[in-house]
Amino acid sequence: MGSTPLIHVGGEERSNLVEVDAGREFPWPNRHSPVVPGRNRPEKYHPRPQMHVRLAISALCIALALALGACGGEDDEGAGNPESEVSLEEAEAPLRGAPPELRAIRDEANQLLGGEVEAFGERLAELRGIPVVVNDWASWCGPCRLEFPFFQSQAIERGDEIAFLGVDSGDSEDAAETFLRELPLPFPSYFDPDEEVRREFLDNPVGKPATAFYDSAGELVYVHQGQYADEEQLAADIDQYAE
Repeated sequence: MGSTPLIHVGGEERSNLVEVDAGREFPWPNRHSPVVPGRNRPEKYHPRPQMHVRLAISALCIALALALGACGGEDDEGAGNPESEVSLEEAEAPLRGAPPELRAIRDEANQLLGGEVEAFGERLAELRGIPVVVNDWASWCGPCRLEFPFFQSQAIERGDEIAFLGVDSGDSEDAAETFLRELPLPFPSYFDPDEEVRREFLDNPVGKPATAFYDSAGELVYVHQGQYADEEQLAADIDQYAE
C-alpha cells in the first residue's frame, strides 16, 4: 500500500483521511475516486455547513419568486384581471327602495374617497343599524383581483340590505383608478396609502386581501384573511357574520 496522499488546507499539508467514530479513518473522496459505501463514505457523513447555507438561500429565493408571481406590480396594471361581472353602468345604477344610507353608497359607486381614518370612521357611524362588509384590496395584488367579481356580484345582489365598502391600502391612486375602470365596484373605496384604515378598522390583517364584517350594532365580528376561493364562500360568510 502506497503513501497516503496529502491535501493542502489553509496552507497546511494534511492527510486526506478523515477520522470518524473512535479513531476509524476513511479517505475523503475526491473527483477521481468512486464513492463506495462503507469505505470512502462513512455512514455518519454529513455535508459541510456551507451546503446548508446554500440550500437555505436557494429555498428563500424560490419562495420570493413565488410570492412575486402571486402579486403583480404597478407596471402590469390590468394584467391577469378576471372578467368583470358588472359594467360601469350597472355598478352605478341607483338603488330603489333602499335606506338612504345604502342609496348614498351606490351614488358613490366605483369612487376612491379620501379622508382616510376620520372619514371611514364617520361612514361606519352613519351605517349603524346596517351590517357592513369591508374589503381591503390593492391594484397590485393578484389575489385581490381574482376575488373582485365576487364582491361585484354580491354587492349588486344584496346592496339594498347590506353596506359594502372598499379600502384601497398601500396603493397608488393612479394605479387604483386604472384598475377600477377594468373591474368597477357598485360601492366606493377609501384610499388608504399609509394603511392606517386597515390597521384601525380591519384589525391590522396580515397580507392582502382581507375582508372585515361589522354587524348592525357596529361591532367588528370577523376578519377573513386572504382570498375567497369562490363566491359561495363569500356569500356564506356574509350570511353568517353580516347580521
